[in-house]
Amino acid sequence: MKKLISAGDAKAWKHCRRRVWFDHKRPPEAAGEADAFELLIQQAGDVHELQVKALLAQQGAVVEAHSAQHTRELMAQQVQVIFQPVAIDDINGVVGKPDFLILTATGEYQIADAKLALSMKGRADLEIQLALYRKLFASGLPALVYLGSGEIDEVGEKSDIKADAFLADMHSLLAQTSPPSAHYGYSKCGACPYHDNCVPDFEAQGDLPLLYGLDPRAVPGLEKQGINTIEALALVDALQLSDAPYFKGTAKKQRLIQQAQAYLSGELQITSPIEMPEGTWIHFDVEANPLPVTGNEVYLWGLLEPPYTTENFTYTWSDGDKAGDYAAWCEFLDKVENYRQSYPRLVLAHFANYEVTQIKTYAKRYNMQDDARVQWLLGDDSPLFDMRDVLTQSLVLPLKSYGLKAVCKAKDLVNFQWELSESGSQWSVVRYVDYLNCEHSAEREMIKQEILTYNRDDVKATRALELWLRALGG
Repeated sequence: MKKLISAGDAKAWKHCRRRVWFDHKRPPEAAGEADAFELLIQQAGDVHELQVKALLAQQGAVVEAHSAQHTRELMAQQVQVIFQPVAIDDINGVVGKPDFLILTATGEYQIADAKLALSMKGRADLEIQLALYRKLFASGLPALVYLGSGEIDEVGEKSDIKADAFLADMHSLLAQTSPPSAHYGYSKCGACPYHDNCVPDFEAQGDLPLLYGLDPRAVPGLEKQGINTIEALALVDALQLSDAPYFKGTAKKQRLIQQAQAYLSGELQITSPIEMPEGTWIHFDVEANPLPVTGNEVYLWGLLEPPYTTENFTYTWSDGDKAGDYAAWCEFLDKVENYRQSYPRLVLAHFANYEVTQIKTYAKRYNMQDDARVQWLLGDDSPLFDMRDVLTQSLVLPLKSYGLKAVCKAKDLVNFQWELSESGSQWSVVRYVDYLNCEHSAEREMIKQEILTYNRDDVKATRALELWLRALGG
């Protein structure tokens, strides 16, 4: 039996047309298993859905539908809220299963969906999905979206054009007997269950977006100039290349040519003097739960003090409640203030902008923008120093990613290895949720120590990166 196009396919389609082709054309075992973080997101979505269901139950009876036929029967009975309704368009081969149908005062049903997203901005996949639901149920009312932020947004007829384009392309796509063309994306491919189906082909083809910093949207403009592979890009002169979308300016072109050369040779290039501030360095890294239903909080503010041994790791920790969240934030600020008093030339070193973003978020959350410690951290004389800037400004690395783990784990570069090989930022979130849900004190403490070990290795890694950069810079 031919598999129907699902409204839910819009997410995979926006992510990658090849991924949605695999979803329909390959047997289930062709995909890798969903990782623990993806499962956690699904569980968080289920929790959010149940919260919305409880809210809607206050309006009247909520009855679960079991099929398209059952849905039609419940609609004919004018049930107030239908949970998990189903609609099938056999002519176009489309199926949709929104979370709710809500009976309005006019006797018409309004579609509603629970989404973890904090906003609809930039979420064309959700627009398409809700627009298809409206089509399938022939609803003239805008669909409601119960967001993870607690707000309710609407998707109306303006999104129908996007839904029509999705359906037309899906029919064309599924008529193909081989996967559609696609380009590599570090984040996109890393999280895809078909990673092992595609990435070897991308590498064999010398796919241009394998290069760090090269936007896949720049590929058509490069191909028009005869640049189809990494090898071809490595051989050209930046001045010979014309500007193209997402590939403009001599400096950017030169950087990407150097990136191609490093990728092929396996050797790094130093493009400018390596400059790092002098003073007393303290390495800083946070662990945060980004899921609004289960947290949306920093649960660990980790710091590595001189002389940078395992024993010099210190932290503040939150157990997930509002009071603990605030207490951990204030304790972190107190620690930083103590550093300020102890070290006149303090450098609070971190990797990428996440730590700065969290400080800004917490200052706003607790209305502490005027706090002297916060103003110092975020002001013109801030001790915060992003080590990733040194990599992107002074070095060209033979890597697909300039992430902390990619750089530090590379044996020909920093060669720092994490004690828990499976650990990572998403792993940490999963384990923290495990910690919150665990009822046994010994096991709970074991999970906490795993997370602390991971965070401690993160700050030890930035320390190892610091030493490597200083040695490299002479």
